[in-house]
Amino acid sequence: YFILFPFVATAQRYRVKHVSAQRLEVTRALDTVPDSAALMAVKPYKDGVDKEMSPVLGMSRVAMSAGKPESLLGNWVADVLVEGSTCAGGPKADFGLANVGSLRSRMPEGIVRRGDILQISPFENNLVVLEMKGKDVLELMRNIAAVKGEAVSREVRMEIDTEGNVLLVRIGGKAIDKKRTYLIATLDYLAEGNDRLYALKKHKRRHETGMSVREIMMESVVKNRVIDSRIEGRIVMKK
Repeated sequence: YFILFPFVATAQRYRVKHVSAQRLEVTRALDTVPDSAALMAVKPYKDGVDKEMSPVLGMSRVAMSAGKPESLLGNWVADVLVEGSTCAGGPKADFGLANVGSLRSRMPEGIVRRGDILQISPFENNLVVLEMKGKDVLELMRNIAAVKGEAVSREVRMEIDTEGNVLLVRIGGKAIDKKRTYLIATLDYLAEGNDRLYALKKHKRRHETGMSVREIMMESVVKNRVIDSRIEGRIVMKK
């Protein structure tokens, strides 16, 4: 036999009797007395991150930052893309192209660690090589001029004006042949026409290298041991 007892749940009622507040500024002063329990909680994760970030890859002769129309970091990265274009056994690209917006940190002068490259290139972008007709490459150069420059390799020389028009463009010292097919080493993200580089969508063929851009960058630092960059007039803005 079971005996059932009626049960009625009554809602608890609460009344606020007092409220107080104070201002706490989150500044570096708080770091002088760190919470030991919090430090112990994050230590395993911090140790793991430090292990990934700290290995030394090589050296850089100069500090490099990204910018437009031309920059030290942009020049170095675009050259590295051309250097890596043969990693899957294909021919060397005619030029390299990266968007300045993908370069999120700076290269330090002196020791270059794995973490420096990860901060410069934090996205999962892969290196691809695109085949494009010269007439579409000309349109691509107009896209680059319209955004006041991007990171291009040493094979490229451009003059643009402040209105975003192409005044002069050369690849490998020659005018672009509209009928020729060119090979462009770039990011898979840009191959879809992103960052207003619409002409890249007109590529006739796309070759996957299977390598991430940051892997290519790391390998270049390790291989060359000491890296360098300089402003060469790859993209010059005329008033």
